[in-house]
Amino acid sequence: MRFLTAGESHGPQLTAIIEGVPSGFSISIEEINDILKKRQGGYGRGRRMEIENDQVQIKSGIRFGKTTGAPITLVIENKDYSHWKKIMSVDQVDDESARRVSKPRPGHADLNGGLKYNHRDLRNILERSSARETAIRVAVGALVKQLLKPYGIILMSHVVNIGGIQSKTFIQLSVDRSFEQLQKQIEQSEVRCAEEIESNLMIKKIDEAKEIGDSIGGIVEVVALGLPIGLGSHVHWDLKLDGKIAQSILSIQAFKGVEIGMGFKVANLPGSMVHDEILWSEEKGFYRSTNRAGGIEGGMTTGEPLIVRGVMKPIPTLYKPLQSVDIDTKEAFAASIERSDACAVPAASIVAEHVIAWELANAFFEKFSGDSYEEITHQYQIYKEQIRKY
Repeated sequence: MRFLTAGESHGPQLTAIIEGVPSGFSISIEEINDILKKRQGGYGRGRRMEIENDQVQIKSGIRFGKTTGAPITLVIENKDYSHWKKIMSVDQVDDESARRVSKPRPGHADLNGGLKYNHRDLRNILERSSARETAIRVAVGALVKQLLKPYGIILMSHVVNIGGIQSKTFIQLSVDRSFEQLQKQIEQSEVRCAEEIESNLMIKKIDEAKEIGDSIGGIVEVVALGLPIGLGSHVHWDLKLDGKIAQSILSIQAFKGVEIGMGFKVANLPGSMVHDEILWSEEKGFYRSTNRAGGIEGGMTTGEPLIVRGVMKPIPTLYKPLQSVDIDTKEAFAASIERSDACAVPAASIVAEHVIAWELANAFFEKFSGDSYEEITHQYQIYKEQIRKY
């Protein structure tokens, strides 16, 4: 499968075209819209979320609630476009200086993009580089996540750190809390943290940052259950699933780091405390005694839960702006301000979950290729039996 997106932050809409989705899979628009609503939520979001009410429109590729095998077109309208029609006009205009941006903001794509594409109006860069673009990618991920559901593959995300406040919950499903219980606790938290005490401390930290015109970042974690052994491959560098997942996480605006399983902690430990011993039983077949690898070894899934964490830097658009230099006059100025969030980490957990959902779905349908639900399901059942008898 593959997809492309198009659209600007203040343009008329965001669009995605997904190619290669097999036929016969049930798709719920309501499920996609519920996830889009979660992406807009979370404590610390800015005023843009009060304007937009993201709803996906499916323009092709689905009929009577099921995929047809044709390309799927998704559209999300930008409600704020009504105030930006002149500024974002496609037609030539007499005055192109409307809301022109000449002061690049530190931490953004503004200056690099302006230099690369030779733009004198940095709005041509910031409109597309904006994190608004993640709305359509979340919609794509929410759609393909539904393709994995018939095979028992489920994903969940949560926040494990905001501004240095660390949650005790790193999703290693324990006897005291089931996946469903954790999910319920996460959804009830304004910062998508499973721990009540830490949630309140995170909210306080966000309030403190907002009060002084600053912003804070954090760490999100995504877990996927039910993955079969062997998604991804070891045979080429660009087929390794952990490499693809890392790229997808770092493609999210403001993300600066990623780790799988124990991640950077392995630098401080001996091998005996890092690797997962292999066990076998009649009931389970091959399995691991621990999951320190986070569900991937050699670029392939092990059958254990996939556990991925990504770190998001504080959003660089500050209400106490950093210094910059005007590209016209070369004089120092305080960086210009677009609408911003004090903290977007809770929303970023939703984005991370759904960019990973895309990578997992792509890996799944590469392994079990076919044009229809029935063909793919048949292949999947044969493979499961092959693994059971190994």
